[in-house]
Amino acid sequence: MSRRPSAKKRAGKTRPGKPRRLPLNRRVAVARGGAALATLTFIALLVAAFGLWTYAGPGPKAKSGEVTVVMLRKGAGLSEIAATLQREGVVRSSSVFLAAAQFTGGSRQLKAGEYEFASGASMSSILRAIREGRIVRHQVTIPEGMTAEMVVDILNAETLLTGVAPTPPEGSVLPETYDIQRGEDRAAVLQRMMDAHDALMATLWDQRQAGLPFTTQEEAITLASIVEKETGVASERPQVAAVFVNRLRQGMRLESDPTIIYGLTRGRPLGRGLRASEVASETPYNTYRIAGLPPTPIANPGRAAIAAVLDPPKTDALFFVADGTGGHVFAPTYEEHQKNVANWRRIERERAGQ
Repeated sequence: MSRRPSAKKRAGKTRPGKPRRLPLNRRVAVARGGAALATLTFIALLVAAFGLWTYAGPGPKAKSGEVTVVMLRKGAGLSEIAATLQREGVVRSSSVFLAAAQFTGGSRQLKAGEYEFASGASMSSILRAIREGRIVRHQVTIPEGMTAEMVVDILNAETLLTGVAPTPPEGSVLPETYDIQRGEDRAAVLQRMMDAHDALMATLWDQRQAGLPFTTQEEAITLASIVEKETGVASERPQVAAVFVNRLRQGMRLESDPTIIYGLTRGRPLGRGLRASEVASETPYNTYRIAGLPPTPIANPGRAAIAAVLDPPKTDALFFVADGTGGHVFAPTYEEHQKNVANWRRIERERAGQ
């Protein structure tokens, strides 16, 4: 006789193949969790898309004109740079710029300076420009033969610069074209010009020709300044330097008109020819009256004039005079020189009669 299972045992059995259902409250919680996760994922995707569009897409339009000028100060950190860019209106979000700079590994490579960003430039191009240091280049040019006072005048006239530049010693500046930055101190720019002069002299002095009739760098610069003022033809500088070196070696006076002018006006142009009374004037710079070199340079000579004085060509020329074409004609003897002078006077008379 078989026995039927008790009701209690029958209740404990489950039908095979049919999963147990979660309680309603748990099903609601799971559904809500899934919805929240989907929402968060959607939001994250939106944020990522916005960040990518902000980084790679077109940037804001310039407030005025086609470019926006931005100054990034030296020593500024990443947060300050990002804030400056947003404040000036070249990026939409400083936060995105911060994240992009850190993510791309360029946060420590950003360079200070003045930048010009085109209207609508993308954040990616702006970050790349700052990382590569593509700053706006401003330049100031010191022409060869400028006096110390003229150099200061040029610096004072440059409105991008600030501060006051002292008048440097005559002949201590190297005439060149120099890069400057907006807001840079004039005295600092002047110091760079003087440092460039010292560096050049250190190189050329060590390579100078043996047996030159001067013993100091100051004397070399003084002679180079006279060469610089005597000719505007670059190819003539070595010949003019050789003439003056030959005259010094023979104890002859230099007889250079520019030295007289410097003694009269500190190198400012006369606007006319020298008078006989000025040629006969007694000043420390009148090389018609004094032997040897004047006490200081009379201008700031350029590289070519300095190099010519320190390594002059071998020649027996002792005189030169204008030839009527902008250059000079050279002569080894006074008699030949007098013929050249007579020819120059004739040219002057012919021009005056036109």
